[in-house]
Amino acid sequence: MLAVLVDPDKYNADLIYLAEKNKTSCFLVGGSELKKNNITAVIKDIKKRTKLPVIIFPGDEKQVTSAADGIFILSLLSGNNPEYLIGKHLKATPLIKKAQLPSLPVAYVLVDGGKKSTTEKVSKTKPLNAKDIISIKNTSITGELLGFKAVYLEAGSGAGRTVNAKVVREVKKNIGIPLIVGGGIDSFEKAKQIISCGGNMIVVGNALEKNIELIIEIGKAFN
Repeated sequence: MLAVLVDPDKYNADLIYLAEKNKTSCFLVGGSELKKNNITAVIKDIKKRTKLPVIIFPGDEKQVTSAADGIFILSLLSGNNPEYLIGKHLKATPLIKKAQLPSLPVAYVLVDGGKKSTTEKVSKTKPLNAKDIISIKNTSITGELLGFKAVYLEAGSGAGRTVNAKVVREVKKNIGIPLIVGGGIDSFEKAKQIISCGGNMIVVGNALEKNIELIIEIGKAFN
C-alpha cells in the first residue's frame, strides 16, 4: 500500500486528486510540530476531495479529531522518553474515546536517516543506528510481542537516506504483523526496493511537499 502523509501546516489540496489517481491507498495527516491549529479543517477538506481513508498520524495528544476515519496510536519504542512511550497516549485517550475513532496501535521505530529528524528533536530521543540490524530487528519483534498491530520503520521526514533494504528484509522476516516504512522515499527506485524487501506500506510525505508530481513516479512502483 502507498500512504501519503500530509502535514497540515504545508497542506496542498492539489496533491489529493493527483495522489488518488496514482495508487495511493490512504492519507495520513499529522506532524511532529504543528504551528497551525488546522488539522480538523485539513482533514475535512481532504475528505471533500477523496473517498480514500484519512487517518491521523499524531505528533501529540492535541492532534485528535472526529473528522478522521481512524488514528494510529504511535509508541516510540526506539527511544527512552516515557512521554512518547505512554505519556502522550494517556492524555489523548479521553479525546480518542469521545471521537469514537478506530485505532491501530503501531510500534514506532526511528532509524538514523543521515540527518537529525523533527521526531528526534521533539521527542528528545536518539534514533537506532542504521547499521545495527540486530537492535532494529529486536525492537520490532518486541513491538509485536507487546501486542502492537504494525511496525513502522521511520528514517525521519526528509531523511538523507531510506531505511536500508537489508534492515527491511530482516525485520519483515522476523515479524508476523504489517511493516510500514517511511522517510527519504523520493523516487521510483527507492519505493520499488522497499516493496521488494517486503514492506507492506510505504509512506511518502516530505518529498511531495517539494514536488507533488513525484507521486506519479512513485505510484508506478505499485503497478
